[in-house]
Amino acid sequence: ISVIMLAVCFSLTLICSTVDAFRRKLTVDKSVEEIAYWTERISKGDFNYKLAPKQNHKNYDDLDYIMVNLNNMADSLDKNEVLKNDFISNVSHEIKTPLAIIKSYAELLQKGNLDDAKREEYFDILISATDRLNNLVLNVLQLNKLENQAAYPEKTLVRLDESLINTVFTFEELIESKKLNLDCDFDEITCFTYGAYLEIIWNNLLSNAVKFTPPGGKIAVSLKSKGRDAVIKFEDSGIGMDKQTGLRIFDKFYQGDTSRKTEGNGLGLALVKKVVDLLGGEITVESGLNQGTSFTVVLKDAVSDE
Repeated sequence: ISVIMLAVCFSLTLICSTVDAFRRKLTVDKSVEEIAYWTERISKGDFNYKLAPKQNHKNYDDLDYIMVNLNNMADSLDKNEVLKNDFISNVSHEIKTPLAIIKSYAELLQKGNLDDAKREEYFDILISATDRLNNLVLNVLQLNKLENQAAYPEKTLVRLDESLINTVFTFEELIESKKLNLDCDFDEITCFTYGAYLEIIWNNLLSNAVKFTPPGGKIAVSLKSKGRDAVIKFEDSGIGMDKQTGLRIFDKFYQGDTSRKTEGNGLGLALVKKVVDLLGGEITVESGLNQGTSFTVVLKDAVSDE
């Protein structure tokens, strides 16, 4: 009887082991092989392959969840790859234009048969092209730092009204040359924030207002407190934009007014949006063709008691 019982136990153990090995082969081992195959493909830049979970959603096991997470990761990597390629393509295109201008006018200056007026005109064009190239590089570097969450400067107490006044002063000569009517209305507001990043917002929004407002037009900049929020508005009587342009105005390299393409690179407002998001604020735009534009920045819970 003992021998028989031992034989039965041995047989049952062998059967269970065989069944378990077969089950493991069909489930765990097969899934692991698929995951290994997928990770090999993704390491080579192929993000299109998708893993199929073995169970329905209600009965997912750990391997099924791993497959779902890997599929989601592949989708994110694919989107990032597309964005990276588009970004590189746009930067390359933006660099080519000023470089072509610099090369062409440098060759003209090299000929030496120009009068003083023509030579001065060509030098002005060269300086403008180099400024555009320099601004592009600076904007790309700033965007890269913000998007990769590079080390931020320390927060300090900043008088928002003084920060805005300093920015307005930097545009004073350009505003006077276009004979623009400037109206400033600032409350005294102190904020514990990143002062250098606020300047990115002020500079780009005021630059756009000056750029797109015709001579003799109006620009208004205001700073008001609303509870513990700080509300900053940049309004102009410029050329404005249609609704479709307004929806894409914060996209990288997007320029709704292609006639002004030589005056910018389409990164300024993308930078502004990134900084506002970093500060936990909001930015909105209201505009219409030939009806001017109004940008409103709200810095949430920004007003300091000090």
